[in-house]
Amino acid sequence: MPKRLIARVNSSLGRFLPEQRLFMKSDSATRFVRLRPITQAWVLAAAGAFFLWAVVATSLLFIAGISSGSTREQAAIAQAAFEQRLVTLAKERDSRASEAVAAQERFQLALAQVSQMQSQLLASEERRRELETGIDVIQGTLRRTMTERDTARAALAKTQGTEAGKANSLSARADDMASTVDMLSSVLSSTAAERDAAARDAEDARVETDRIALEKRLLEERNDEIFTTLEGAVKVSMTPLDRMFKNAGMNPDSILSQIRKGYSGTGGPLMPISYSTKGEDPAIARDAARANGILERLDEMNMYRIAVDKLPFAIPIYGGYRFTSPFGYRWGRLHAGIDLAGPVGMQVHVPADGIVTAAEWENGYGNVVKVRHEFGVSTVYGHLSRIRVRVGQKVSRGDVIGDSGNTGRSTGPHLHYEIRVGGNPINPMTFIKAAKDVF
Repeated sequence: MPKRLIARVNSSLGRFLPEQRLFMKSDSATRFVRLRPITQAWVLAAAGAFFLWAVVATSLLFIAGISSGSTREQAAIAQAAFEQRLVTLAKERDSRASEAVAAQERFQLALAQVSQMQSQLLASEERRRELETGIDVIQGTLRRTMTERDTARAALAKTQGTEAGKANSLSARADDMASTVDMLSSVLSSTAAERDAAARDAEDARVETDRIALEKRLLEERNDEIFTTLEGAVKVSMTPLDRMFKNAGMNPDSILSQIRKGYSGTGGPLMPISYSTKGEDPAIARDAARANGILERLDEMNMYRIAVDKLPFAIPIYGGYRFTSPFGYRWGRLHAGIDLAGPVGMQVHVPADGIVTAAEWENGYGNVVKVRHEFGVSTVYGHLSRIRVRVGQKVSRGDVIGDSGNTGRSTGPHLHYEIRVGGNPINPMTFIKAAKDVF
């Protein structure tokens, strides 16, 4: 049965791949090898598979090369974007602080104007009350005088036939009373005019007070909007940073405290805003407290930026690698780091600022470099093919400290990468994943 099947296959393939004979001639005889159609098909299939494998392998290497460059570019772009974000927030912070200071100055001026207008209003009200009192007195005197004048005229009419001297006296008295009434009427008109003017001034003062009060309320609403926007932006920026350090097992408060103790940046930490507390205005105190809170959070953000450069929140190899062994126990022994496999000679970059404490051959690790960072953190780079630093050298984030290799106890070219906190090994992926969640 198998022979019949093979014969049928040869017959079917014979139309496309006719039988071939390979002749081999010697001095004494001539031999040949028959290449049946099925044999030719197997050879062609093997050649095609090899060609396909070569194409796939070449494509993978090409893609790995491209991804290596793109990963470095993406890391640089991410870092530049983070720095640009900090610069933008710093500029916005400065502009908002300037606006807050200008707003507080305008607010103080408005308060002074309100106080002045209130004083004028009180003075106008007092003057108006005095004038009303004077008018009442004058009106009472005028009524009394007019009554006396009418009485005098009546008495004069009754005594027209009496003595001439007495009549003249009464007439003179009536004339005096008439003059007094005219004078009082004039004074009353003048006083009424002053009263009306005082009332108009008081009304103008009330209108101006209402206008200034409206400006003050609009200014307070604008200040509240500015502070709310800044507080929201700072909260959105700070939350992932807090989470990054907590996920890495680091205490953010402790790190910020140590950064502040050793801070040596230009200009120093941001100082709180202080306003004059004359008058003890609650709105000013509340705005000052909110502004100081925003400045404190921005200062913490700046401290976080410094801490990021001092802690290993990055992978030491840029692209072209693969994870081959995780952190944990393996064959009963602790594998204290992670293995990043790749070709020999890949550049190894230090992920944070630090000082080289070892650059030598060590059993098991082969060529190894150890770097001490801040906050009791250190990193180890094993199986290097080349060491590019020396003991005691200060290195900055991104500096090349060696090349990956296959030295020491190693089954293939790779980088063995460890992170130790207080001398105890921890999983490097804790730091790496924490940074990926933010950047």
